[in-house]
Amino acid sequence: MPEPPDARCRRGPKSQELQARRTATVAGGVGSVLPVFTARAGGGIIEDVDGNRLIDFGSGIAVTSVGASAEAVVRRASAQLADFTHTCFMVTPYEGYVEVCEALAELTPGDHAKKSALFNSGAEAVENAVKVARSYTGRQAVVVFDHGYHGRTNLTMALTAKNMPYKHGFGPFAPEVYRVPVAYGYRWPTGAENAGAEASAQAIDMIRKQVGAENVAAIIIEPVLGEGGFIEPAKGFLPAIADFARDNGIVFVADEIQSGFCRTGQWFACEDEGVVPDLITTAKGIAGGLPLAAVTGRAEIMDAVHSGGLGGTYGGNPVACAGALGAIETMKELDLNGRARRIEEVMKGRLATMQEKYPVIGDIRGRGAMVAIELVKDPASKEPNPEAAGALAKACHAEGLLVLTCGTYGNVLRFLPPLVIGEDLLNEGLDILEQAFAGI
Repeated sequence: MPEPPDARCRRGPKSQELQARRTATVAGGVGSVLPVFTARAGGGIIEDVDGNRLIDFGSGIAVTSVGASAEAVVRRASAQLADFTHTCFMVTPYEGYVEVCEALAELTPGDHAKKSALFNSGAEAVENAVKVARSYTGRQAVVVFDHGYHGRTNLTMALTAKNMPYKHGFGPFAPEVYRVPVAYGYRWPTGAENAGAEASAQAIDMIRKQVGAENVAAIIIEPVLGEGGFIEPAKGFLPAIADFARDNGIVFVADEIQSGFCRTGQWFACEDEGVVPDLITTAKGIAGGLPLAAVTGRAEIMDAVHSGGLGGTYGGNPVACAGALGAIETMKELDLNGRARRIEEVMKGRLATMQEKYPVIGDIRGRGAMVAIELVKDPASKEPNPEAAGALAKACHAEGLLVLTCGTYGNVLRFLPPLVIGEDLLNEGLDILEQAFAGI
């Protein structure tokens, strides 16, 4: 891959030409963070069609954790392409699908018997987890949490908390979805130290009174909330909710689509407090950039669905399965959990220094290479500052650093560098971020 960027990233003539073609033929509802068109990527660098180079702190939204052109992913997917691209697993199956399910049974939390079903996207995985839970329990209600994000299909929009841009104008949504508080420590009224116990008590009380525990098929939560702002639920919250689910025959679903596969320095984020979910949904980082998703869970729950009730024409595509096996091979060989923990150490150290200089940084949070800063207008009031988030992102982009925003209030900068990024390149990106703070 090319050397790191040494000049500003500007939209060149080739990107401008492609943007004009895009405007003519691509639906306006499909947005992009930057109007530059990628030519190649890998090793933490994106190069566009005009030769501009960006340091990548986005990883395609936590997808290319092993890099955007990982050798094992390319090797395995290329070999599979030469053999066959598709048969449909529901018509004539193939070994790659089975191998991915075996790997998921090995890697996901818990030592119980597990089974998986493979799909194409995170939203499909979440939707199918609901199907499985309803089939297993014979119940209908689904409980989700403030600030949660679970996808863009009709059901997963209902599960998602944020209106704009995910839900606005797209209703009516699927019924029997109930939302309860999450332990957002930075914004909890009585302080972060109380958030875990108080939020879990409130959530459980609301479920009992407003839904009835006996009516709940599934409780679904991201162990680290992604689009909502990289919120780590305060300690004790996840175990309390998982215990409540177990005691009431409710399927506890960990949505690890953004936080899974070494992203937080563990294979899965729910391992941090020893939570073992009944079902776990995965996608994004699973296959090195190829479209693949999974629902993995207790064998007796997964087997509750009648034959033919789960599937999809492209689910578990053989090329994507080969990519997943290459990605998992890379994660193991390079100890990407260890790499993620080192990225956290470097990033949080640098960000803490910035916070001392710039009080607009209200909070630094996240684990591994899933780190964010929440920006506020005043540290005392904690009033959200989305304007600062937008200005910082724009300044970083201009200087050759790709960063993403998120958060219910639009005031969070999130950092998702590839786990294979070099430390020099990581620090160079943080230098650009610090310069951006100095300029706003």
